Amino acid sequence: MAGRMPDPGFFVGYLNSVPRPLAIFLVVGAAVLVGSMAGLAFALGTNVNDPGDGTFARKLGKQEMSGILVENPYPILRVRPDAKNPEARTVMLTVPGKRSVKRRGRKLFDQLVDVKGFMFQRGDIDMLQVQGKNSLKAVEVAEGETPPEFTPAPAESLGRWRLIGEICDSKCHLGAMRPGDGLAHKACANLCISSGAPPIFVTAEEGAVEGETFLLMANEDGGPLPDHFGDYVAVLVQLEGEVERLDDLLVFKVDIDATKVF
Repeated sequence: MAGRMPDPGFFVGYLNSVPRPLAIFLVVGAAVLVGSMAGLAFALGTNVNDPGDGTFARKLGKQEMSGILVENPYPILRVRPDAKNPEARTVMLTVPGKRSVKRRGRKLFDQLVDVKGFMFQRGDIDMLQVQGKNSLKAVEVAEGETPPEFTPAPAESLGRWRLIGEICDSKCHLGAMRPGDGLAHKACANLCISSGAPPIFVTAEEGAVEGETFLLMANEDGGPLPDHFGDYVAVLVQLEGEVERLDDLLVFKVDIDATKVF
């Protein structure tokens, strides 16, 4: 009808004001939406596993340790207990840059060595970056002294496991780079691993295997993973295989061809 005013509850685009009932509805609706999103984000954040911050622990200073240098599945040091570190340990090894310890240690595998470097640490796992002049060498014995003896404990089988999680390169994930996981890190992770960084499996459920979250990866025969496993890095996967304990380090021996991608 001509001359009739618009319904005050109805929005008209050419008017310069929003009807009060509609304005109240929009403000309340926006507040509820923002609050719901914030609550959802908080809930998701508190339910994400937090295995600890990756740290390049230079603040600890240069570390020195001795033990048996092992080549497979990737270079590790079976640390000899001493007064400073009375508990047996197995530490993964790396070197600066995207290179492997194998080149520096090729003549020292299965021997007792002295190692110096800086630690990468995250949660319940650590890695030593071999760094400095004469930082990896056979244990020196003075003339007339008896060479020290050390025989690491044999691997302890923990049975067969089926686990869900992510394959990461250990060096970046433990603190060399942020982020050290996920699709954003896939290209770097594959480059690091192909250059010699030990691949680790990070379980989706914190402490899933005997209270541990991180496992060094190996092929079924205990050697390094095949070259084609790069497609499975940095995505959520299911793996199955035997788990062994080397002191405080778990080794996950998997059939990479049976990997299930989610």
